[in-house]
Amino acid sequence: MQLDPLPFAKLMGVSIVSVAPDLVVGELKVREDLCTRPNVLHGGAYMAFADTIGAVATVANLKEGESTTTIESKTNFFAAIPLGDTARAECTALHKGRTTMVWQTKITRGDGRLAAVVTQTQLVLKGRT
Repeated sequence: MQLDPLPFAKLMGVSIVSVAPDLVVGELKVREDLCTRPNVLHGGAYMAFADTIGAVATVANLKEGESTTTIESKTNFFAAIPLGDTARAECTALHKGRTTMVWQTKITRGDGRLAAVVTQTQLVLKGRT
């Protein structure tokens, strides 16, 4: 599936590794401008990364003419991701309905340690008739 790059995701440096209806994988190189102090990935960057991956997963499941927007997101943080490391996101469906889709994105560090889990709800917006 070919998707146009999202401007904010491009600014962050999000890379989409693979897209399938039930699994989207992405990566994000931790740069200094994405960090807080001490040099670890900012919590908002985790959330924006996961939001992007969940949106891509939703788009991969939309019907012609539909679009999406995030209506809820919750993040649990478990470990810091240091400057220079690469965050990896794996997004899977918890629910794929006609009006909402719920996704769980697990973000891991380069060493495989779980860094965060994000659960988000995407609203399916029907095309105008």
